[in-house]
Amino acid sequence: MTKNQLSPELFRVCDANLNRLKEGIRVVEDIMRYRDNNKTLSKKLKELRHKARIQETTELLTNRDSINDVLRPSTKSEQTRTDIKSIILANFKRAQESSRVLEELFKLNNIAYSENFKYIRYELYTLEKEIILNESE
Repeated sequence: MTKNQLSPELFRVCDANLNRLKEGIRVVEDIMRYRDNNKTLSKKLKELRHKARIQETTELLTNRDSINDVLRPSTKSEQTRTDIKSIILANFKRAQESSRVLEELFKLNNIAYSENFKYIRYELYTLEKEIILNESE
């Protein structure tokens, strides 16, 4: 494997985490957009979601194997939410964790991608604080 190439297994990890990252952001984005009518936060989240991409779409799809994912079934904690705040918090955490995985993996072959996912992660930390603290009021 050369410096510019990820293994099929790592492309699979990237694919899963890109999807998880965008899905997590989208849940919070839609709550801010439709429940709160908050254009500013919705726009920030949408911009981050659109930054969560790489050029190697074919490699991602070629190595996707969602049917055989060993952790495909939901866990009890994934099925339990107590209120909208818990949904927002769970999706921020999901997105932050996924952006960290992508940041780390792309240190192997694409520092620009790595830095992009680091940027997304820190922006998510800031938005999480703003949104969650306002949920408490």
